[in-house]
Amino acid sequence: MSVRELVVLGTASQVPTRHRNHNGYLLRWDGEGILFDPGEGTQRQMLRAGVAAHDLNRICVTHFHGDHSLGLAGVIQRINLDRVPHEITAHYPRSGQRFFERLRYATAYRETVALTESPVGTDGVLAVTPAYTLDARKLSHPVESYGYRLTEPDGRRMLPERLAAHGIKGPDVGRIQRDGSLNGVPLEEVSEIRRGQRFAFVMDTRLCEGVHALAEGCDLLVVESTFLDEDEALATDHGHLTAGQAARAARDAGVRHLVLTHFSQRYPDPEEFERQARAAGYDGELTVAHDLLRVPVPKRR
Repeated sequence: MSVRELVVLGTASQVPTRHRNHNGYLLRWDGEGILFDPGEGTQRQMLRAGVAAHDLNRICVTHFHGDHSLGLAGVIQRINLDRVPHEITAHYPRSGQRFFERLRYATAYRETVALTESPVGTDGVLAVTPAYTLDARKLSHPVESYGYRLTEPDGRRMLPERLAAHGIKGPDVGRIQRDGSLNGVPLEEVSEIRRGQRFAFVMDTRLCEGVHALAEGCDLLVVESTFLDEDEALATDHGHLTAGQAARAARDAGVRHLVLTHFSQRYPDPEEFERQARAAGYDGELTVAHDLLRVPVPKRR
Protein backbone atom coordinates (compact mmCIF):
# COMPACT_ATOMS: atom_id res chain seq x y z
CA MET A 1 0.00 0.00 0.00
CA SER A 2 1.36 3.40 -0.92
CA VAL A 3 2.12 5.84 1.90
CA ARG A 4 2.37 9.59 1.59
CA GLU A 5 3.26 11.29 4.84
CA LEU A 6 5.64 13.72 6.49
CA VAL A 7 7.72 12.41 9.38
CA VAL A 8 8.96 15.30 11.53
CA LEU A 9 12.36 14.52 13.03
CA GLY A 10 13.20 17.92 14.52
CA THR A 11 11.65 21.37 14.81
CA ALA A 12 14.11 23.69 16.57
CA SER A 13 15.73 26.73 14.99
CA GLN A 14 19.39 27.60 15.57
CA VAL A 15 19.90 25.45 18.68
CA PRO A 16 18.22 22.27 19.96
CA THR A 17 16.24 22.41 23.19
CA ARG A 18 15.20 19.81 25.75
CA HIS A 19 12.06 19.13 23.73
CA ARG A 20 13.07 19.96 20.16
CA ASN A 21 15.85 18.47 18.06
CA HIS A 22 17.54 20.35 15.26
CA ASN A 23 15.66 20.28 11.94
CA GLY A 24 14.97 17.10 10.02
CA TYR A 25 11.98 16.05 7.91
CA LEU A 26 11.31 12.90 5.90
CA LEU A 27 8.68 12.85 3.18
CA ARG A 28 7.45 9.35 2.38
CA TRP A 29 6.05 9.37 -1.14
CA ASP A 30 4.87 5.90 -2.11
CA GLY A 31 8.04 3.84 -2.25
CA GLU A 32 10.50 6.74 -1.95
CA GLY A 33 11.87 8.75 0.94
CA ILE A 34 13.12 12.34 0.66
CA LEU A 35 15.07 13.69 3.63
CA PHE A 36 14.99 17.47 4.05
CA ASP A 37 17.48 19.54 6.06
CA PRO A 38 19.15 16.97 8.32
CA GLY A 39 20.39 18.97 11.29
CA GLU A 40 22.52 17.68 14.12
CA GLY A 41 21.03 14.58 15.73
CA THR A 42 19.00 13.53 12.70
CA GLN A 43 20.44 10.00 12.64
CA ARG A 44 19.19 9.36 16.18
CA GLN A 45 15.81 10.92 15.45
CA MET A 46 15.47 8.62 12.44
CA LEU A 47 15.98 5.66 14.77
CA ARG A 48 13.34 6.95 17.17
CA ALA A 49 10.88 7.52 14.31
CA GLY A 50 11.45 4.13 12.70
CA VAL A 51 13.15 5.57 9.63
CA ALA A 52 16.00 3.49 8.19
CA ALA A 53 18.83 4.55 5.93
CA HIS A 54 17.35 2.18 3.35
CA ASP A 55 14.24 4.40 3.27
CA LEU A 56 16.17 7.31 1.75
CA ASN A 57 16.29 8.07 -1.97
CA ARG A 58 17.03 11.80 -1.93
CA ILE A 59 18.47 14.36 0.46
CA CYS A 60 17.44 17.99 -0.04
CA VAL A 61 19.30 20.73 1.84
CA THR A 62 17.87 24.24 1.71
CA HIS A 63 21.03 26.01 2.89
CA PHE A 64 24.21 25.49 4.86
CA HIS A 65 23.47 26.86 8.29
CA GLY A 66 24.28 24.25 10.90
CA ASP A 67 20.77 23.61 12.15
CA HIS A 68 19.85 22.48 8.63
CA SER A 69 22.94 20.53 7.62
CA LEU A 70 25.21 19.38 10.46
CA GLY A 71 23.50 15.99 10.48
CA LEU A 72 24.63 15.28 6.93
CA ALA A 73 27.89 13.71 8.08
CA GLY A 74 26.18 11.12 10.26
CA VAL A 75 23.39 10.38 7.79
CA ILE A 76 25.79 9.88 4.90
CA GLN A 77 28.05 7.62 6.92
CA ARG A 78 25.04 5.61 8.11
CA ILE A 79 23.91 5.17 4.50
CA ASN A 80 27.32 3.69 3.73
CA LEU A 81 27.52 1.62 6.91
CA ASP A 82 24.15 0.03 6.10
CA ARG A 83 25.17 -0.52 2.47
CA VAL A 84 21.99 0.96 1.03
CA PRO A 85 21.56 -0.94 -2.26
CA HIS A 86 20.14 1.89 -4.36
CA GLU A 87 21.49 5.22 -5.56
CA ILE A 88 20.82 8.26 -3.38
CA THR A 89 20.83 11.79 -4.80
CA ALA A 90 21.73 14.89 -2.78
CA HIS A 91 20.48 18.36 -3.73
CA TYR A 92 21.89 21.50 -2.07
CA PRO A 93 22.89 25.05 -3.06
CA ARG A 94 25.82 24.99 -5.47
CA SER A 95 27.42 27.90 -3.62
CA GLY A 96 27.78 25.60 -0.60
CA GLN A 97 29.70 22.88 -2.43
CA ARG A 98 32.67 23.21 -0.09
CA PHE A 99 30.43 22.73 2.95
CA PHE A 100 28.80 19.65 1.46
CA GLU A 101 32.19 18.12 0.73
CA ARG A 102 33.44 18.86 4.25
CA LEU A 103 30.38 17.22 5.77
CA ARG A 104 30.44 14.27 3.39
CA TYR A 105 34.09 13.56 4.24
CA ALA A 106 34.13 14.87 7.82
CA THR A 107 35.82 11.68 9.08
CA ALA A 108 37.28 8.47 7.71
CA TYR A 109 34.81 5.79 6.61
CA ARG A 110 34.35 3.30 3.82
CA GLU A 111 32.18 4.43 0.91
CA THR A 112 29.90 1.63 -0.26
CA VAL A 113 26.95 3.55 -1.74
CA ALA A 114 26.44 5.55 -4.93
CA LEU A 115 25.71 9.05 -3.63
CA THR A 116 25.06 11.38 -6.54
CA GLU A 117 25.70 15.08 -5.97
CA SER A 118 23.18 17.27 -7.79
CA PRO A 119 23.69 20.87 -6.63
CA VAL A 120 21.13 23.61 -7.24
CA GLY A 121 22.23 26.82 -8.92
CA THR A 122 19.02 28.33 -10.22
CA ASP A 123 15.25 27.98 -10.12
CA GLY A 124 13.90 25.04 -12.04
CA VAL A 125 13.34 21.31 -12.34
CA LEU A 126 15.76 19.03 -10.48
CA ALA A 127 14.27 15.63 -11.25
CA VAL A 128 11.38 14.04 -13.11
CA THR A 129 10.16 10.57 -12.11
CA PRO A 130 6.93 8.72 -12.87
CA ALA A 131 5.71 9.65 -9.38
CA TYR A 132 6.68 13.33 -9.18
CA THR A 133 8.58 16.33 -10.51
CA LEU A 134 10.97 17.98 -8.04
CA ASP A 135 11.55 21.72 -8.42
CA ALA A 136 13.61 24.29 -6.54
CA ARG A 137 12.99 28.01 -5.97
CA LYS A 138 15.41 30.54 -4.53
CA LEU A 139 14.49 32.06 -1.18
CA SER A 140 15.63 35.21 0.68
CA HIS A 141 18.10 34.49 3.48
CA PRO A 142 21.56 35.83 4.44
CA VAL A 143 23.12 32.76 2.78
CA GLU A 144 21.88 31.23 -0.46
CA SER A 145 18.81 29.15 0.22
CA TYR A 146 16.38 27.14 -1.92
CA GLY A 147 12.95 25.71 -1.19
CA TYR A 148 11.71 22.51 -2.78
CA ARG A 149 8.40 21.53 -4.36
CA LEU A 150 7.17 18.09 -5.35
CA THR A 151 4.34 17.80 -7.90
CA GLU A 152 2.59 14.60 -8.85
CA PRO A 153 1.54 14.35 -12.54
CA ASP A 154 -2.14 14.87 -13.15
CA GLY A 155 -4.13 11.70 -13.80
CA ARG A 156 -7.69 10.90 -14.76
CA ARG A 157 -10.63 9.87 -12.62
CA MET A 158 -13.17 7.58 -14.27
CA LEU A 159 -16.84 8.61 -13.89
CA PRO A 160 -19.06 5.54 -13.28
CA GLU A 161 -22.29 7.20 -14.41
CA ARG A 162 -20.80 8.24 -17.74
CA LEU A 163 -19.21 4.84 -18.26
CA ALA A 164 -22.61 3.23 -17.62
CA ALA A 165 -24.34 5.63 -20.03
CA HIS A 166 -22.02 4.43 -22.80
CA GLY A 167 -22.25 0.78 -21.79
CA ILE A 168 -18.57 0.61 -20.88
CA LYS A 169 -17.79 -1.88 -18.13
CA GLY A 170 -15.44 -4.64 -17.10
CA PRO A 171 -12.25 -4.98 -19.18
CA ASP A 172 -13.42 -2.19 -21.51
CA VAL A 173 -12.74 0.35 -18.76
CA GLY A 174 -9.07 -0.56 -18.84
CA ARG A 175 -9.05 -0.50 -22.65
CA ILE A 176 -10.39 3.04 -22.89
CA GLN A 177 -7.91 4.19 -20.26
CA ARG A 178 -5.06 2.59 -22.20
CA ASP A 179 -6.11 3.52 -25.74
CA GLY A 180 -7.75 6.90 -25.16
CA SER A 181 -11.01 5.93 -26.87
CA LEU A 182 -13.34 2.97 -27.35
CA ASN A 183 -15.94 2.50 -30.10
CA GLY A 184 -15.86 6.20 -30.86
CA VAL A 185 -16.15 7.30 -27.22
CA PRO A 186 -13.18 9.46 -26.18
CA LEU A 187 -11.65 9.01 -22.74
CA GLU A 188 -12.49 12.63 -21.92
CA GLU A 189 -16.19 11.82 -22.25
CA VAL A 190 -16.17 9.32 -19.38
CA SER A 191 -13.51 10.77 -17.09
CA GLU A 192 -12.17 14.00 -15.60
CA ILE A 193 -8.77 15.36 -14.64
CA ARG A 194 -7.53 14.12 -11.28
CA ARG A 195 -5.18 16.80 -10.06
CA GLY A 196 -1.84 15.52 -8.85
CA GLN A 197 -0.86 16.13 -5.23
CA ARG A 198 1.58 18.89 -4.38
CA PHE A 199 4.02 19.28 -1.50
CA ALA A 200 6.41 22.12 -0.69
CA PHE A 201 9.19 22.63 1.82
CA VAL A 202 10.09 26.23 2.71
CA MET A 203 12.74 26.95 5.30
CA ASP A 204 14.74 30.01 6.33
CA THR A 205 13.53 32.96 4.28
CA ARG A 206 11.87 36.34 4.29
CA LEU A 207 8.68 36.75 2.31
CA CYS A 208 9.64 36.64 -1.36
CA GLU A 209 8.40 35.43 -4.73
CA GLY A 210 9.93 32.02 -4.09
CA VAL A 211 7.72 31.47 -1.06
CA HIS A 212 4.55 32.21 -3.01
CA ALA A 213 5.59 30.11 -6.01
CA LEU A 214 6.43 27.10 -3.86
CA ALA A 215 3.22 27.33 -1.83
CA GLU A 216 0.81 27.78 -4.73
CA GLY A 217 -1.95 25.17 -4.63
CA CYS A 218 -0.13 22.86 -2.22
CA ASP A 219 -1.89 20.00 -0.50
CA LEU A 220 0.78 20.03 2.23
CA LEU A 221 3.11 22.97 2.92
CA VAL A 222 5.91 22.75 5.50
CA VAL A 223 7.11 26.26 6.31
CA GLU A 224 9.27 27.92 8.89
CA SER A 225 7.70 30.31 11.38
CA THR A 226 10.68 31.13 13.53
CA PHE A 227 9.15 34.25 15.08
CA LEU A 228 5.80 35.48 16.33
CA ASP A 229 4.26 38.53 14.69
CA GLU A 230 5.35 41.00 17.37
CA ASP A 231 8.94 40.28 16.33
CA GLU A 232 8.40 40.81 12.59
CA ALA A 233 11.23 43.36 12.35
CA LEU A 234 13.61 40.87 13.93
CA ALA A 235 12.41 38.17 11.54
CA THR A 236 13.06 40.38 8.52
CA ASP A 237 16.52 41.35 9.77
CA HIS A 238 17.52 37.70 10.19
CA GLY A 239 15.82 36.39 7.04
CA HIS A 240 12.89 34.55 8.61
CA LEU A 241 9.09 34.41 8.67
CA THR A 242 6.58 35.01 11.41
CA ALA A 243 3.59 32.76 12.07
CA GLY A 244 1.26 35.36 10.57
CA GLN A 245 3.38 35.84 7.45
CA ALA A 246 3.58 32.10 6.84
CA ALA A 247 -0.16 31.72 7.35
CA ARG A 248 -1.06 34.58 5.00
CA ALA A 249 1.18 33.12 2.31
CA ALA A 250 -0.56 29.75 2.76
CA ARG A 251 -4.00 31.38 2.72
CA ASP A 252 -3.30 33.29 -0.48
CA ALA A 253 -1.84 30.17 -2.14
CA GLY A 254 -4.84 27.97 -1.33
CA VAL A 255 -2.83 25.54 0.81
CA ARG A 256 -4.94 22.69 2.20
CA HIS A 257 -2.72 21.66 5.15
CA LEU A 258 -0.17 24.01 6.69
CA VAL A 259 2.63 22.72 8.92
CA LEU A 260 4.46 25.39 10.94
CA THR A 261 7.91 24.54 12.27
CA HIS A 262 11.46 25.84 13.01
CA PHE A 263 10.58 27.66 16.22
CA SER A 264 12.81 30.02 18.16
CA GLN A 265 13.59 28.91 21.69
CA ARG A 266 12.46 32.34 22.96
CA TYR A 267 8.78 31.33 22.83
CA PRO A 268 7.52 29.04 25.62
CA ASP A 269 3.98 28.55 24.26
CA PRO A 270 3.76 26.78 20.88
CA GLU A 271 0.00 27.30 20.80
CA GLU A 272 0.58 31.00 20.17
CA PHE A 273 1.85 30.13 16.69
CA GLU A 274 -1.50 28.53 15.89
CA ARG A 275 -3.43 31.46 17.34
CA GLN A 276 -1.52 33.95 15.22
CA ALA A 277 -1.84 31.80 12.10
CA ARG A 278 -5.61 31.66 12.55
CA ALA A 279 -5.75 35.39 13.25
CA ALA A 280 -3.98 35.92 9.93
CA GLY A 281 -6.92 34.32 8.15
CA TYR A 282 -5.71 30.81 7.37
CA ASP A 283 -8.69 28.46 7.74
CA GLY A 284 -7.32 25.20 6.30
CA GLU A 285 -5.93 22.30 8.27
CA LEU A 286 -3.15 23.56 10.52
CA THR A 287 -0.42 21.73 12.46
CA VAL A 288 2.14 23.22 14.82
CA ALA A 289 4.86 20.63 14.46
CA HIS A 290 6.61 18.78 17.24
CA ASP A 291 9.37 16.19 17.07
CA LEU A 292 8.42 12.68 15.88
CA LEU A 293 5.05 13.85 14.56
CA ARG A 294 3.62 12.12 11.48
CA VAL A 295 1.46 14.18 9.12
CA PRO A 296 -0.37 12.44 6.25
CA VAL A 297 -0.57 14.15 2.90
CA PRO A 298 -4.27 15.11 2.49
CA LYS A 299 -6.30 12.74 0.37
CA ARG A 300 -7.05 13.83 -3.16
CA ARG A 301 -10.12 15.97 -3.54
